[in-house]
Amino acid sequence: MNRKKKMNDAYNKKLKKRNDKLRIINKPKYISKADREKIALEEQQTQD
Repeated sequence: MNRKKKMNDAYNKKLKKRNDKLRIINKPKYISKADREKIALEEQQTQD
């Protein structure tokens, strides 16, 4: 039973990694604090 469990666990781990790569990422791209400040300043200048 242990041998079967090890084989299934290894297979499921590989399968999970493959599926994670195919999954669409909905997380927004990271923007640094300095870049956010630059963007905010540019928006304020265009509004004025």
